[in-house]
Amino acid sequence: MHVYTAPVVVPLAGDPIREGAVGVDGGRIAYVGPADGAPEADETTAFTGVMTPGLVNAHTHLCYTSFADMYGNEKEFFEWIQEFARRNPQTADEAWKSSVQEGIDESLRHGVTAVADVVTPAAGFAPLLASDLAGVAYWEACFIDDAAWEVRRNGWREVVTDTRAVNNSDVAVGISPHTLYTLGTNVGKGLAELARTLDIRLHPHLAETMHEDMFVRRGSGPFAFMNRRAGLALELADGGAGHSPAAQMDKVGWLGADSHVAHGVHLDKTDRELLRAKGTAVALCARSNARLEAGEPPVAALRAEGNTVAIGTDSRASAPDLDVAAEWPVLRKIALGQGDGGEGLNEWLVRAATQGGAKALGRDDVGVLKEGARADLAVFDVPTEGDPYAALVTGAAGNCTATILRGRPTKR
Repeated sequence: MHVYTAPVVVPLAGDPIREGAVGVDGGRIAYVGPADGAPEADETTAFTGVMTPGLVNAHTHLCYTSFADMYGNEKEFFEWIQEFARRNPQTADEAWKSSVQEGIDESLRHGVTAVADVVTPAAGFAPLLASDLAGVAYWEACFIDDAAWEVRRNGWREVVTDTRAVNNSDVAVGISPHTLYTLGTNVGKGLAELARTLDIRLHPHLAETMHEDMFVRRGSGPFAFMNRRAGLALELADGGAGHSPAAQMDKVGWLGADSHVAHGVHLDKTDRELLRAKGTAVALCARSNARLEAGEPPVAALRAEGNTVAIGTDSRASAPDLDVAAEWPVLRKIALGQGDGGEGLNEWLVRAATQGGAKALGRDDVGVLKEGARADLAVFDVPTEGDPYAALVTGAAGNCTATILRGRPTKR
């Protein structure tokens, strides 16, 4: 057994432990408690700072790590998203693989040990499945109408089934129907049916921008123009659905306990209630939303009403890094500005980046330090006196000093 100690251990399964320890055996946690009560160890490593479970990035696109220049191109969302149509076809498989690996390495440096990763090129699966990360790699369907689906359906499905057949990793394969303004309604229903048939998870983008809301409700706006120009014939373009994107996602079958959505910036009270009723978590990506001028997610309302919330960074094309801890102070500021009283907010944010992310992935053995869980740990150089949750939220960004993945230290 290898025992890791720290002045403060935040297990999330219980109260913070002063002078705590985590014992690891065979890649799983065998002990969590006071250091002076830890079992006899073959090896002991003493850290300074605060130890937590490995963080969960509940929404990212690691394949776009090499597209980091787009973060600084100052384009608004509608212009920004069209850049991918130009760049993606020009990117070779080896470049995609290299980009994903770069994203994996950066994630680990920031204490992230589990991901909900949206995979756009099939080549992006290989580095993920060769890694020791936990999570789900979601094969993305995007810019497909009924006519295109007739041509692409079999090949698209084969990527899912073939990848699952050779997958021996702790990263499961899922499906990401990109969003309602890039997929036909019947295509979307078919993707939901396929996911349920294969018993795999779904992860769409929901209510990220008001452009999306305009398209879904009325079939108008910039996305209607974009699709017409691209020759994409979507059912919603014919007058819209007359209701919110969340309600439409429910109609096409994308919501449920086997799904979590990204962003949720423009969710009203009825939408939030629908997500709770369906057991669907929402992954907030506040820095990406700010960069793309998409708005601020309703953090205070989601917390007050009891929605399951996780935290993501989105991709390096819209975020400055893949540091989930850097989302904490931004989300805290938003919540307070929306009227949250602040009591318990720091702990809620830390839980969102750990247990909330685990729930979004359909896991109960990540994002928590407890016996039997994966031995994924993160250590942050933050003050150990006082409230550890406050110390993490205000100071953990950029200050991860060690990441333990399946019980083994990763290279910094």
